[in-house]
Parts: sequence; C-alpha cells; structure tokens
Amino acid sequence: MRRLQVSRSFLLRLALAGIALLFLVAIAVSSMSLRTARMDLTADRIYTLTPGTQQIVDGLRRPLTLTLYFSEHATRDLAQLRSYEQRVHEMLREIAVRAHGRIRFRVIDPVPYSDDEDAAESYGLSPASGGSNGERVFFGLVGMSASGDAPPQAIPFFDPARESFVEYDIAKLLYELGMPTKPRLGVVSSLPVEGNLVIGEPAWAVLRQLDQLADVSNIDPDGLTHIDPSIKVLLLIHPKRLSDDALYAIDQYVLHGGHLVVYVDPDAEMDNAPLVDSHGVVDDHDSDLRRLFEAWGVVYDPTKVVLDRSQALTIELNGNSIAHPAMLGLGAQDLNHDDVVTASLQRVNFSTAGFFELAPDTKARLIPLVQTSDEATVVPAQRVRDAASDPSVLLDNYEPTHERYVLAARLRDTFRTAFPERHDKGHLAQAAGPGEVVLVGDTDLLSDRLWIDVQPLLGQQQLTPFANNGDFVANIVDNLGGSTALLSIRGRVNSQRPFTKVRALQAAADRKFLVKKKELENELYETQRRLAELQPAKNAATPAAATGEQRREVEQYLQRKLAIGKELREVQHQLNAEIDALGLRLKFINIVLVPGLVALFGLIYGWRRTRRSRRVV
Repeated sequence: MRRLQVSRSFLLRLALAGIALLFLVAIAVSSMSLRTARMDLTADRIYTLTPGTQQIVDGLRRPLTLTLYFSEHATRDLAQLRSYEQRVHEMLREIAVRAHGRIRFRVIDPVPYSDDEDAAESYGLSPASGGSNGERVFFGLVGMSASGDAPPQAIPFFDPARESFVEYDIAKLLYELGMPTKPRLGVVSSLPVEGNLVIGEPAWAVLRQLDQLADVSNIDPDGLTHIDPSIKVLLLIHPKRLSDDALYAIDQYVLHGGHLVVYVDPDAEMDNAPLVDSHGVVDDHDSDLRRLFEAWGVVYDPTKVVLDRSQALTIELNGNSIAHPAMLGLGAQDLNHDDVVTASLQRVNFSTAGFFELAPDTKARLIPLVQTSDEATVVPAQRVRDAASDPSVLLDNYEPTHERYVLAARLRDTFRTAFPERHDKGHLAQAAGPGEVVLVGDTDLLSDRLWIDVQPLLGQQQLTPFANNGDFVANIVDNLGGSTALLSIRGRVNSQRPFTKVRALQAAADRKFLVKKKELENELYETQRRLAELQPAKNAATPAAATGEQRREVEQYLQRKLAIGKELREVQHQLNAEIDALGLRLKFINIVLVPGLVALFGLIYGWRRTRRSRRVV
C-alpha cells in the first residue's frame, strides 16, 4: 500500500509539472500568434470595427502615423472624459492592429508649456478649458503620412456629444489621408449661385465654402446630356424645365452610383426670372423633378408650402417685427441627431419650403434630416406669394395638421430608371446595388440672407453666421464625397451605460414633483389673485379688517406652502429610499450572493472529490 501511495504522489507531481510547462508554452505561443486577437463582449459591440471602417483601413496604400493628444494630468478629475478617451484609445488600437503595420499609433500628453503642447496647437487641435487647476485639456487626433507627401489631417477635439459618430470621424480622417486630392463636385443650377463678375456680385457664400472642400465644376443645365462619372457629388439646384436629355443624364448618373443632392422649391425667392416672359409663359418660381421623383417613389407637390407657427422667424417689415410662418428657424429638436450630417447642427433656416413623402407602393426608405414641428400646416404657394406685403395674414384661420413634415431627407433604394424606353450606350435599367439621394425642399436656405450677416470691416466683408445652413450643405457634400465604405458607417451607441432602473424610479418621482409643483404654482396664483381683490379695501372705512383678511390669506398660503414642501421632501425621501434599496440589492447580489454561490459550489465539488478519492483508496 505504501509503495502504491508513493508512486501515485510522484505521478501527481509529474502531472502538475507537465501542466505548468504546458501553461507556459501556451502563454508563449499565444503572445506571439494571438497578439492581434480580440474578443468584444459588449452588448452593442462598440469596440468592433464596422465593415466600412475595415474596408478603408484595408485600402490604405501608404504608412500613416496617428497621434492621440490627451491631457492625462489635466483630466484626472474628469471621469466621464477619461472614460470616453478609453473608448477612443481602444478604437484607435483596433484600427492600428487591423492595419498590420501600416499605421503607427502613439499617445502624447501635452503638458503645459511643453513642445508637445506647441505641436498640438500647430496641428489645429482645440483645447478645452476646465481641467484640473485651470489647465487646458487637449483631446484630439492628428494623422499624417509617414513620408510627409500629404498635409496632416486632424480632429480638433473629440466632443463627447459626438460619441456615437467617433468611428465615422476617425474613418473619415483615414480616408482623407489616403486620398489627399479634393473630390470633384458638379453644380447644376438655374439660380445665380456663382454671382456676377460683370456687376461685381460675388458668388454665394455656400459656393465659396464648397470651393474649399472640393473641386467645383459648374455645369450648364441647357446643354446637359452627360455627367462625368468622376464627379463624386452632383448638386442639382432649382431644376426648371430640364430637357429629357438632361433628366436622362441625371437618371443614369444615379444608377451608375453617383451621389445626387436635389434642391427643389415651391417658391424660390432668389429666382430672378421674370414672372411672365416675352412669350407669355408664367413662371411661378417653383421647381420640380417630377419624372425622376415618380420613378423613385417620391411624392412632392411644387404648389404647396409648409407653414409652422411655432418655428416662425421674426422679420422686420415696414418698421414692424412680424412672425413669418413660412420662414422657419428649425432648431436642434427638428434635426436628426442620429445622422452624421445634422448631428452637430443647432439651427437651420428655411423659407417657403416644400416637403417630401413616399408613394404607397414604393420600397424606398426616406430618412428625415430636417422636419417641422407638429404645429405645422400646408397652404398653397400662391397664398404665400399674395401675403408678401403682410405675412401675418398667413396666421388667419391657421389650423395645424399635427404632422411633422419632412423638409430634407436621405432617399435610399436600389433605383430603377425613369427612361425604360431608352437604350443608349451604357444604359442601365436598374442600379447594381443600393444607392442614395439627398432631397431638400428649399433653395432659399442656400442664400446668404438666411444664415450669415455681412458687415464691412477695413474694406473687406466680415461674414458672421447666425445659423448652420452653410454647415448643413458642407456636411452633405463632405459625407457623400467620401467612399461608399464611409457612407456605410452609421452612428454607434454610446459607451456610457445608464442605470435604467434608477432612471425609471427617478422619472416616476419627477412626475410626482411636477404635480406638486403645479399645485404649488396654482396656489400661488390663487393667493395673488385674492390679494389683488383685497387691495382696494385699503381705502375703505375699515382698513384694519381688510388688513386682517389679507393677513389670514397670507397665513393660510404659508401653511399650505409648508405642507406641500413637506410632501415634496417625503417624495424625495421615498425616491432616495427606493434607489438605496436597489443599490443594496445589487451590492448583496454582487458581493455576497454570487461569491457565496461560487464558494458553495467549490466546497461541494471538493467534498465530492474527497469522498471519491477515499473510496478508491
């Protein structure tokens, strides 16, 4: 029996030594062969690169250097920003791993008064205030070609408000580094967007802004029969009486994968064409793309204008300030903050705009970018023209439809041709894959008067934007001008995971607070009304009695106010008690219950192993 035990003990030691050796070998092998392996266990896979980003990274043909500037010391008290930095850091590491050596990634802490701080500012990074001890906080990315043959690109600051678009912003920077030349932009317009050099009229500020983003080519709509496929984005502004050849050229451009932005208008105020031309043809200054819209399943009526009294802009007319319900100032609540084009915008101004819907039988998708409030309504465009001298009459008999009208949207579909009868060379009856067209129901938003204030300064024009119209147009071009891979990158969920149960408890308590607050306000209003009624009694024959009645009213109100305040404190106490109880339950589960169950399972398993060993012996 003794010899058997020694032999078994020796075998056990030998087995343990073998297991330890195998463990060390496995660690060494995994450190070399699984260095790039990752596993994303988050619920929304926020650390997994989308196929669009992977395609952009895989297509890089030159080595790049990405430098993340983050003020580590200055953000030691900013927990939320540090958490966001961890997500950005991990995503950049994933991109660098995916690039297989083509991307060098590094992180720099630009401490105050250092060369690194000077370098960060020279690259265009924008520091934020509010760091520890009043220090500036840098949190931006600089990308540059390792060979230095392309200008560096930068994300000035990773705004936490754009966390859902952080992957898009990084992928866009990589795409621009890989393609240093500007994309080609075509403009087809019947409006004087180019200005007039003969009379000294400058081009519209929107077009001057686009010149900085792209290589802009103006295309004559009258002779349009073909669109160069090298044009990445085509702006079609106020299309009026286009020939079939021009419509066919646009149709085939879209079917071949071109990116089209259409600006139509039921009443283009910047249209300087005569209302009645020399041939007696009436021009209502409206525009449409009816044949293509019908083929795409888009419903648009060029004779209808959207009014919205809750978003009406105030204008000066004949020395008076008047709310114009056809001129709309659409704020953040009216913009799609799940779309990269409008996510960071705060205000876009429209004037006499039309709206878009989908035909009942279409399979296309209409994704709103800009919508009205539910206080909007629709009126004939002619009524708006007739009210030019007094827009306030548009509010007469105003009846909101309680619908939110789509003024700008993305249209997505696998498009079919609007010219099935034609068989020109290279003709396509249907697109090879899904495409996208951006629709905007207004052209006036492009004009300077709706978004910038022009003031002379030292012989130059000082442009001061008061709305984001220019950013809206630039974002569309910037987005569509990228690759199809870039377009496929949509917004992601935030990494911050809220305590939904706690929020639900707090929302329920807030509703109680609102009821009590309303009750308190009603009490205050009623007491003030009663005091106002008693005020004339001061001149009466018995002022002392009136004063006493006032005093009793005040005392009753104060007593009621104290009682409501006590109830509010009780509601707050109940809220805190429910949250504390939930926290205690979570702590008990995480700290006591789960470890206890694991320990109990281990003890039972060990006890059963001991009993089995004793039986064998």
